Amino acid sequence: MQSPLPVRDGVNATRLRLPDGGPWETAMDYMMHRWGHIDPQGIEDRFDAGEIVGEGGVPLDRTTPLRDHTFIWYYRTLPPETRIPVELDILHQDGHLLVVDKPHFLPTTPGGTYIQESALVRLRNQLDLPDLIPMHRLDRMTAGVLLFSTNPDTRGKYQVLFEKRQVQKDYECVSAAQPAPGHPAVDFPVVVRNRMTKSRSYLLAEVVDGEPNAETRIEKLETFDGGTPGSAPLARYRLEPHTGKTHQLRVHMASLGLGIVNDSFYPDLLDKAPDDYSRPLQLLARGIRFVDPITAKAVEYRSGRELSEAVRQSAVPCGNGLRQR
Repeated sequence: MQSPLPVRDGVNATRLRLPDGGPWETAMDYMMHRWGHIDPQGIEDRFDAGEIVGEGGVPLDRTTPLRDHTFIWYYRTLPPETRIPVELDILHQDGHLLVVDKPHFLPTTPGGTYIQESALVRLRNQLDLPDLIPMHRLDRMTAGVLLFSTNPDTRGKYQVLFEKRQVQKDYECVSAAQPAPGHPAVDFPVVVRNRMTKSRSYLLAEVVDGEPNAETRIEKLETFDGGTPGSAPLARYRLEPHTGKTHQLRVHMASLGLGIVNDSFYPDLLDKAPDDYSRPLQLLARGIRFVDPITAKAVEYRSGRELSEAVRQSAVPCGNGLRQR
């Protein structure tokens, strides 16, 4: 359902579904029930100013009966946010698509404590594109190529590509060169298939019994020293997901005993700590390719970023010979 309120400061208006009945006579009574403990005066002021609207953009007041509307829309009061010290790079922009190179630590869309400090809101404000919508998502801790639709009239053509799995993606990660103790050796390239599930109430994705719904091809590209005396060798891997489950790549690497460097979720959930910008998750969405539905031409976009653990080491390819990255 389209919001009757426009995007403001890069953020969509919030939609609230009103209950069919209950002890509340008015829409304001219900909002006071939900949010009055936080800012009762602010709720009253918004109703008085006509800033809370129903279907068709009709302003509500303090006396609007609950039954008159199913949904209402309003703008949230945005708390101040500390700027995340990273920047987006634009790879491509036309009348239909915006392709960016997202840094680690920046979320794709608003959520939780990150509203203005999300790729979507930053780009809407920076480029004056209120209709901007992401075509897919990257985890906050994952960097790399990210596509946005800039044109509502052609958005569906790109959405169909993702729905029909006609978009090919490849990622890179840095993990241990050999599986952790207790895990068997791996003969690369390898395809990992299993069934994954993730609930909104739990941070981690889980592997469960049942028909596989997640698949990733994994190839070892090169190995290099761990960086400190006595540390185990590391390796750079190429990951090709054939499905798009939440945390799929992190779970699949961990299942091989090759948890990604600086992953605080898998294989072990670590205590939450402030972001350490010197230790990003070593996972990068390296590239994306598809046949553009507007031009009918094959296109490919590649990240210009590098994984820090790979850059700082002298690399030894899996084949013969030595080279410096």
